[in-house]
Amino acid sequence: MKRPVPIDQEVMFDGRSLISETDTKGIITYVNRKFVEMTGYTKEEAIGQPHNMLRHPDMPKDAFAQMWKTIQSGTIWEGYVKNLRKDGKYYWVIVNIVPKLDENGEINGYIASRKVPNRDLLRSTKQAYTEMLSHE
Repeated sequence: MKRPVPIDQEVMFDGRSLISETDTKGIITYVNRKFVEMTGYTKEEAIGQPHNMLRHPDMPKDAFAQMWKTIQSGTIWEGYVKNLRKDGKYYWVIVNIVPKLDENGEINGYIASRKVPNRDLLRSTKQAYTEMLSHE
């Protein structure tokens, strides 16, 4: 899938339930209506794609490396994420990722939900991410 060219225009997330699910490799297996609305991708376009299709270039790789280390250990991860929409615009969210377990207690996927970021904390997060990117 071709990645859009980023446009410096934010779309504000309204906080309504935005859910996606992936397998253990980060391939999207489910998206809800709010996901489709916010990202601009249809359900059919999203399912089967790597979730990092939404990764904005302003997001440092290390932020996601820490996320993967956390969720692969079976622990819940929460963090600020800047996502890239299909139209090139972006949106900020706080993502909460919960490992899904099978009947044997093994991780078989992840469920991600989002909430509205605190704008004051978002300023310091942006600064931290800019610093992290400068070291990549």
